[in-house]
Amino acid sequence: MGKVEAGIPEDDPRNPAVIADNVGDNVGDVAGMGSDLFESYVGAIVSALLLGLVAAGNNGIIFSLLVVAVGIVASIIAVFIVRLVKTRGGAHSTLRIGTYLSSILAIIGAGIFSQVMFGSLYLFWPIAGGIVAGMVIGAVTEYYTSADYKPVRMIGKQSETGAATTILSGFSVGLTSTVIPMVIIAGAVFLAYISGEQFGPGGGLFGVALAAVGMLCTVGLTVAVDAYGPIADNAGGIAEMSGLPHEVREITDHLDSVGNTTAAIAKGFSIGSAALTALALFSSFSSAMKLDFVNILDPKVIIGVMIGGMLTFWFSALTIDAVSRAANKMIEEVRRQFREMAGIMEGLVKPDYTRCVDISTAAALREMIVPGVIAIVAPILTGLLLGPVAIAGLLVGATVTGVLMAVMMANAGGAWDNAKKYIETGAHGGKGSEAHKAAVIGDTVGDPFKDTSGPSMNILIKLMSIVALVFAPLFIR
Repeated sequence: MGKVEAGIPEDDPRNPAVIADNVGDNVGDVAGMGSDLFESYVGAIVSALLLGLVAAGNNGIIFSLLVVAVGIVASIIAVFIVRLVKTRGGAHSTLRIGTYLSSILAIIGAGIFSQVMFGSLYLFWPIAGGIVAGMVIGAVTEYYTSADYKPVRMIGKQSETGAATTILSGFSVGLTSTVIPMVIIAGAVFLAYISGEQFGPGGGLFGVALAAVGMLCTVGLTVAVDAYGPIADNAGGIAEMSGLPHEVREITDHLDSVGNTTAAIAKGFSIGSAALTALALFSSFSSAMKLDFVNILDPKVIIGVMIGGMLTFWFSALTIDAVSRAANKMIEEVRRQFREMAGIMEGLVKPDYTRCVDISTAAALREMIVPGVIAIVAPILTGLLLGPVAIAGLLVGATVTGVLMAVMMANAGGAWDNAKKYIETGAHGGKGSEAHKAAVIGDTVGDPFKDTSGPSMNILIKLMSIVALVFAPLFIR
């Protein structure tokens, strides 16, 4: 509304929705992402404890908890190092050093405990594979969403010919960005299972769970790096609203662009960890149901796979539609205030910020009821009507399509956002140019992609796996 219709800068205090925007950054990229990663963290730990008990008795439980403890200590050490280190590469390089340092410390700790407790490194390799997979997925996400690399700059170039080519090129970037993360996740699962099998009976599934724990053991630092994005974004908003010099806003815009990249990296990490967590929970479900194998030629399994694959698309449609409906109400309210409250544009009258925050909050709570019910009811109904093998198919279908959809939407949204900021630095005509107007539309389309539907896929696949595991006794009866 502010940028496209009223022609005022982003975060201008005359915009009634400006506070809702700044609050939304915190809610989406700090509270929402933090709770998503916490859910993955707990789910991975629970699976590791269950499968570790089967594979190694009490030592399996103790080892899993020690890996978690090592990750916490590694994250704390890295946080203090980040506060002390200053690099020529600026904030991004410093945060990257913290990420790598915490991962290296966690790998070393896991290797020591594996050797001391079991006299071998068979359970170390799944953890190391999970940690390395998380770092690689983050690096791939950075490539596809940072303005320093070709994909985002290509979107900026395509913006010169209008919004349609902007959206098409961003969508293509999102689709392409799924290739390497899926290969990395598959490789981590293969390494974890093979190495775990060498450990002993039941070790393969335990290895998959340990890979998820390994990827998530430094989650404390991951959440911190993710929170950097909205902090920088809100700093820019404060600079704009308080009328600070233009040079200040240029600095915060650069930090905001870095923050978009770090937030995108965290989203990529959260998707990869959600995939491994869902697989670990699926392994726990299979163990509880005593499903040694699933026959993919069984019609019930095929039906389950189809339903699971369909659910991710339906879930995405519901969440995108929810954003669209809430945005319509927000736009109507902003237009009403511009129309009825004389003096807003001159800065003589203070807009009603609270009303816009209320619209967004109420819509978020109301619109999530149906998607939440679907995620809970779908596995229960499938299990009651078609049996455990159909649930196995459901979880496989939902996990595969959900991870692909999540990666595509998160990276496409991040690429559109940074393409807009890349143009705002002066490329392709800079602010106010036709390319900038097209990029703003791309960014607006990208927001529900990267901030709503993409992250919600993580919740869907994990929640269905957890529900299936909790209700396993009912399906057995």
